[in-house]
Amino acid sequence: MPSKTYADLVVEAKQVIPEVSPRETMQLMEQPDTIVIDCREPNEFNLGAIPGAHLIPRGVLEQTIEAVASRSQKVILYCATGNRSALAAVSLREMGYADVASMQLGFRGWVEAGGGVAD
Repeated sequence: MPSKTYADLVVEAKQVIPEVSPRETMQLMEQPDTIVIDCREPNEFNLGAIPGAHLIPRGVLEQTIEAVASRSQKVILYCATGNRSALAAVSLREMGYADVASMQLGFRGWVEAGGGVAD
């Protein structure tokens, strides 16, 4: 099996999981069963985050997600630029989370789209 780079893994992930725009995320957050997960590191989260998002760093996502989200909920993941969240979405799909998406452009895209920021 040929070796893959991080970039290869991200491209593959984005081919198999849905991505939603920051504006779509804003609309989906109005639905009661939608949960937003920030999979960045705590130092990134502390600089600003999407209001109401749950911090679960990428490194502990699989062991922590069940305490925060049920498999019947819509789960939207985001990171800084949308790459880590795409990889995280693939993992959650493998765990049985059927309605999971990655937010395109990550937190940067959220801010550029005029989304609120919690500090």
